[in-house]
Amino acid sequence: MMQKQRAKGQRESVFNNEVVSRFELYNSLFLTLPFYKIKDTGTLLPLFIKYCEDGINDHKTPAEIIDSFFKKYTQTTATKDVIDLLFRFIQYIERQVVLFDAVEDASFNKLNADDEENALLSYLKKGVDNNPLSDKIEKLIEDFSLRLVLTAHPTQFYPGSVLSIITDLTTAIKTNEISNIHLLLQQLGKTPFFNKKSPTPVDEALSLAWYLENVFYFAAANIQSGIDKTLNEYSLEPKKIVELGFWPGGDRDGNPNVHTDSTIQVSKMLRQILFRCYYRDFRNLKRRITFRGVEDSIAIVHDILYQNAFDPNIELKNICADVIRHLNDIKNTLNQDHDGLFADLVSDLIRKVELYGCHFASLDIRQDSRVLRDVHAYCRQSKPIISLFPEDYNDLTEDEKIKTLSFKSARVIYSEKGDALTEDTLLTIAEIRQIQENNGELACHRFIISNCQQASDILQLMELFLWNGWREDNLSIDFVPLFETVHDLAGAAEIMETLYSHPFYKSHLKNRGNKQDIMLGFSDSTKDGGYLMANWSIFNAKVSLTATANKHNIQLAFFDGRGGPPSRGGGKTHRFYASMGKEIANKNIQLTVQGQTISSQYGSIDSAEFNIEQLINAGISAGIREKHNILLDPVNKHLLDEMADDSFEAFVALRKHPLFLSYLEKFSPLTLLSKITISSRPVKRNSGEALKLEDLRAISFVTAWSQLKQNIPGFYGVGTALKNQEKQGNWDKVVETYNESGYFKTIVENCMMSMSKSDFAITAHFANDKQYGEFWKVLFEEFELSKEMLLKLSGQEALMENYPAEKRSIAVREKIVLPLVLIQHYALEKLQGELPDQQQQSYEKLAIRTVYGIVNAGRNLA
Repeated sequence: MMQKQRAKGQRESVFNNEVVSRFELYNSLFLTLPFYKIKDTGTLLPLFIKYCEDGINDHKTPAEIIDSFFKKYTQTTATKDVIDLLFRFIQYIERQVVLFDAVEDASFNKLNADDEENALLSYLKKGVDNNPLSDKIEKLIEDFSLRLVLTAHPTQFYPGSVLSIITDLTTAIKTNEISNIHLLLQQLGKTPFFNKKSPTPVDEALSLAWYLENVFYFAAANIQSGIDKTLNEYSLEPKKIVELGFWPGGDRDGNPNVHTDSTIQVSKMLRQILFRCYYRDFRNLKRRITFRGVEDSIAIVHDILYQNAFDPNIELKNICADVIRHLNDIKNTLNQDHDGLFADLVSDLIRKVELYGCHFASLDIRQDSRVLRDVHAYCRQSKPIISLFPEDYNDLTEDEKIKTLSFKSARVIYSEKGDALTEDTLLTIAEIRQIQENNGELACHRFIISNCQQASDILQLMELFLWNGWREDNLSIDFVPLFETVHDLAGAAEIMETLYSHPFYKSHLKNRGNKQDIMLGFSDSTKDGGYLMANWSIFNAKVSLTATANKHNIQLAFFDGRGGPPSRGGGKTHRFYASMGKEIANKNIQLTVQGQTISSQYGSIDSAEFNIEQLINAGISAGIREKHNILLDPVNKHLLDEMADDSFEAFVALRKHPLFLSYLEKFSPLTLLSKITISSRPVKRNSGEALKLEDLRAISFVTAWSQLKQNIPGFYGVGTALKNQEKQGNWDKVVETYNESGYFKTIVENCMMSMSKSDFAITAHFANDKQYGEFWKVLFEEFELSKEMLLKLSGQEALMENYPAEKRSIAVREKIVLPLVLIQHYALEKLQGELPDQQQQSYEKLAIRTVYGIVNAGRNLA
């Protein structure tokens, strides 16, 4: 215990010295740069920050704080001048956030120097004289994989130009190059942070591909190189463990503006960017390998890579096998005739080609089951399949529908053109095969069905493939159901039982190696049932789905749709995987990496390697130990069932409160999010209709609460659930469960993280609001209760006490953006009154601009 306390203290000390002190130093330099029209902006900002802090402590409203600041420190209180200076403050603060990111990233290796060693190497060492353990390790390595899927959620605000500055700034800070830092800060001050118009889906994909090209291309290959080296030391065959996935351009449910042409463009773009990476590496390799005997192979590989990287008219083919063959020829010649000189460079490029093929990252297709049902209905009206279905097919029971499906390949003759969604679906199904032919099967091999509620949702989609150019013997597609709401999660195992027992689906799975991916989503389940119920529903779904898969000898992989914040499944993700237990399939870890999580956890090669390694360690260690999960013991399970139900009831009661949605609309920038030019998707489904909670996208829902600094989806109901257990005399058992269960402990720790990013003091003046005062008190009281009970449960005196560096990071970030939060509330308050059009637009822009910095500073707020 003393050793742990010392380690925590050392880490906090390193953080203060390496991050906080250096940020303050460079920030003082930054604030003296004369960027903007008002030369005193940098001088006034520290005063404004202090004024905001004091005003909050005195429970003043944002209007009172800002109006009195301008009277005291400026020569004017004219509306235009006030708005202008507030915009200047926002611009400075946005860049302060970037500076803090860069300083923290520069210290990454020092902060994480003492973290756990490579789990694979550790277990291989233990298995040297232990044959049963050695056999178990070999089997685990054979089965294990990690797939990271990048998604273009609209909380990844930094454009490529800013990301490049952050990368260069981080490098300069590592070596304390003051003159270079000064130049980069000047560049940062003059570089726009956002687009003037919303990006297209292809623009989003291109922006996200920056991480593939500049981070993952190197990080994943470095991790794989370490794995290969470790396996080679123990005479084991190399095994591809790391895989990459990609959603922009394929995710129609998440973004209705994605169409077939987007999918085609993105697949071509990924290929071209990848070959430019290959070509960049090959040029460096070519500069070293200047020996005789390899000239012809060098010339061939050069031409192949150059043409695929830069010729837009080249015929696309899956040429990876040819590239690898020629690279092996070069490597063999180096080993045979030139003492293996620079053969390691060739091996590195071969490894990358084996990892990324011609596609870089697998492009997933996703569509809502309701859309797919409509497409199936449209196709049923066409020859020759119209005769296979009764007119009342839609009215049949689920069993009757499944019995009616024939799975006959057919060339459908459509009598009339379908609507836009139907046409897009049918054209995409046809184009997937072309993408596979161009870039390889792994380029696009999964179709994800959102809102999957019945087995026929999967089976009908398979028929759509058979009616549009595919045959049963070449159906190289994995059909992935997505279960997300609390109700759908509860029925997931029954649906999969039906599918596994179905002759056609069973045959298809056999052709696909008896492997099944199932996606489980956190975002909508949290919005649907609250934080604790969402986590517990997913846990139970995984247990029952694993049992069903084992019964049918199916190798199951869970694909977790995890967002940035804990309320959408984020937080310390690897701890969830390390604590699964043998009752949950865990040999193939798959998860989405989205929003600010991409830049915060995978924004640099160092941090990406660290977080990939953490996930692999979690999977390897859990796979080796395969402990029974104690949450499945009757007493513990009953305890969590009761707590989840109590939390669910509290959260649903809050959702049903008549002021719930109007509170969000009035006090958060929810209604303005659609005007933010960061995304090509709408804030809600059914965008032409009035706002309804059920139509509101989970990411907008969570973002709105995080802007309020209340983070309701990340904790609400937890305090009530714990207090109820205490009242029932079960407290000692709850504490015992917390101490014994890594899974439950991770849920608690992530909840604490959400609460650490909350600050009800900022909105304390809401308590005096005639309409919403009592509602605010309900939220605040649950926050205080949750904090009290979580501290009591964990034995801590403060939230995140066990993570002092992370806690300090959050505190500094919250201090930086406090003025943004107050400016946002100030602007929203002004928008409640009658304003001239020009002022209306100015205050809207003011509120909108604050969203960027607040989310960026939180790193996993949305």
